[in-house]
Amino acid sequence: MEEKQKEYINPDNFGNKFINREFQVIYGQTSEEFQELVTLDQFTDMAASFNSGIEYYSLECRTSLNNYVTQYLWLDDKREKELRVSFDNSNTILGIYLGAFFSYPESDRNYTKNTYIMPITDKWLVTWGGAIEFLNYHYIYENQRYAYDLVIMKNGHSYKDSINENENYYAFNRNIVAPEDGKVVKVLEGIKDNVPCEMNSSQPEGNCVIIEHKNNEYSMLAHLKQNSIVVNEGEVVKQGQLIGLCGNSGNSSEAHLHFQVMNSSDYLNGQSIRIRFLDELEPIQGDFVSPSKTASS
Repeated sequence: MEEKQKEYINPDNFGNKFINREFQVIYGQTSEEFQELVTLDQFTDMAASFNSGIEYYSLECRTSLNNYVTQYLWLDDKREKELRVSFDNSNTILGIYLGAFFSYPESDRNYTKNTYIMPITDKWLVTWGGAIEFLNYHYIYENQRYAYDLVIMKNGHSYKDSINENENYYAFNRNIVAPEDGKVVKVLEGIKDNVPCEMNSSQPEGNCVIIEHKNNEYSMLAHLKQNSIVVNEGEVVKQGQLIGLCGNSGNSSEAHLHFQVMNSSDYLNGQSIRIRFLDELEPIQGDFVSPSKTASS
């Protein structure tokens, strides 16, 4: 007697399987860790409730920051709900998130009047960036909606050897430069770099520089290395000029750069603006970015 072929879920058919209530099949392909957190009955109840009123799901985008896990975003027919699904490279389902889909089309259409470069001198990876929450956790917060977080990645890792030393992270000590001509209006310095995997939430920006540009636009370079900033408040800087070194200060668990443009020097109360880049590209999570030529070069 021929053995019945086992049902199989992959990123291409996940949406159809989910809307058709094949929850037991989906659950059977989840990881042990997932099943320890959620029982089949709990998953079935949540999934059935989430499906209410939905006709179909469409695959919106996918992203991967390493060679092992890829995340997929499915949206419902009304673009009001989202399914986020993580698969490893053997198609085991590592995680499923069910939630509301948020979009801000008015601010999404509003780009900076100035053109900027990525404030780097090496090849970096965008770990958070894009105009949806799936790609950019900052997106739901108006004051940092279009911010970027950048690291340096080599062979799928942002560090070498032990994770416990800042110096082992490829981004640590790398040059950070001015993204556009302007005047330095804020320098916050002297904050100790964190031990990796620990964060200083009381001083979230860490060591940072805010630069005022024309057209009432302000850039912010955050999480810089302690005592590495080489510019002063009131100083006029040129695009591409050295500002300081990447660090791991503030609300940061590893060496990385937080970069955003906003309409105020007060980043807590200002509004983030979608960045128009000099090379006309708009990188998103998972993209590698390299230094742009400056406007004067």
